[in-house]
Amino acid sequence: MSTRRGQDCFRQFLRSEYSEENMLFWLSVEDLKALRDNAAILDRCKAIYEDYISVLSPKEVSIDSRIREVVNRKMMEPDTRTFDEAQTQIYQLMKRDSYHRFINSSFFKSLEHAAAAAVPPTSGGGKTK
Repeated sequence: MSTRRGQDCFRQFLRSEYSEENMLFWLSVEDLKALRDNAAILDRCKAIYEDYISVLSPKEVSIDSRIREVVNRKMMEPDTRTFDEAQTQIYQLMKRDSYHRFINSSFFKSLEHAAAAAVPPTSGGGKTK
């Protein structure tokens, strides 16, 4: 999650598992945290809610009812921290579940193999005769 390349690879894996919405939600909340304009924050909060929290959304993330209630209360006066608890829960879900499947997947193994093949061999440090 710390690099764009890693996020893209993990997102591709999540897409194959039909759970890409978790990563999209997490990234949307990260983008929200960077906003400073109140109108933009309000608009982004509404969009995130409609896209990922609303029970009517086709991309609804799986959060527990307590967190859903917290988000619903915070939506009365949304700010950059409105989705913090939901984001934490989704991150933990991905870390505990999806990420372990990702690092054990053939997709990840092929990425490792490709990365290893792309690294040039070291010279061994000695002079050639």
